[in-house]
Amino acid sequence: MKTIISEEMILDDLIKTFQRLFDLNVLESTPVKRGWLNLKWKITTDSGQFLLKQYNEERYKMYKRENLLFAFTQQVRLYNKGIRCPNLLSHNEDILLESDNGERFMAMEFCKGKVISPGKANVHQMYDLGKEIGKMHGLLNDGTLGIKDNPKFIPPCRKERLQHWNSMWEQAKETDKIQLLTYIEVQRKATEDLNIEIFDYLQSGWGHRDLWVDNLLFDNKELTAILDFDRLNYDYPQLDVARAVMSCALDDNFDVSLASAFIEGYSEECNVSKGYLTNALQLLWYMESTWWTNAYMDQHSLPPARFAKEMIWLAENQKNLSDLLGNI
Repeated sequence: MKTIISEEMILDDLIKTFQRLFDLNVLESTPVKRGWLNLKWKITTDSGQFLLKQYNEERYKMYKRENLLFAFTQQVRLYNKGIRCPNLLSHNEDILLESDNGERFMAMEFCKGKVISPGKANVHQMYDLGKEIGKMHGLLNDGTLGIKDNPKFIPPCRKERLQHWNSMWEQAKETDKIQLLTYIEVQRKATEDLNIEIFDYLQSGWGHRDLWVDNLLFDNKELTAILDFDRLNYDYPQLDVARAVMSCALDDNFDVSLASAFIEGYSEECNVSKGYLTNALQLLWYMESTWWTNAYMDQHSLPPARFAKEMIWLAENQKNLSDLLGNI
């Protein structure tokens, strides 16, 4: 029988290891309740504040170790180039550490700022966020990392995607989830209407790949930090743009002024063509809609429910996205 280890036991183990590895005395710890499965604590030491992040065993299985280590090295490179993100601590050049009791964890600088609620950014925050993500994309794609043959996401053909929605429809119907049929139908209809050829002209490149409000910190007017680079990989930088804009600009309605402020900041660092955001949002929808809109979405916890809301809005508004957004 597997021994159940409490959060208190894990924290005690991590603190003892952290103190031994970095010769720092931990004076206080506070849990940080964000993220899925992985545990985090803000710790105060006699030399400043840090964050400890424990990798849950089940969550860790979803990653390839070499991909995580690569992401960590890029985060350090970005930090050294001035990007607002946490600096990662290393011991004997290792960033992914192992505690005395075998817990995988990392230690990093604690960044000040607050997490905003979805859709609650202001224009100053959005402009600054766009500018910083533009700088990040410029550095990630400056030639240092080269290019890959294929991005992480390969858009499936329309026929395959329609088969998926038909299957979801049948599953919802068979389980008497009549209330979900409308949401699934709007996804199917949007798939039929999509000009899928736009995906042939997208620019692939390196990106963060997880830019939603939980991974962003702000003060009243500016971004203070970009967090959690675990999913960094070669894909489409436009997905970062779309993910950040949807997370920060969609409340009960989509705030075009917030989207425009983001693109204004982003375009100061990266080239943006006419309809850049429209195409980015369509790509984001095509990738994520099957993740969050399904026959089981009535059981979603809060973050997946939020993502499902975004996918439903994008599907409902796909045909008039370009009219809504204008040239951005």
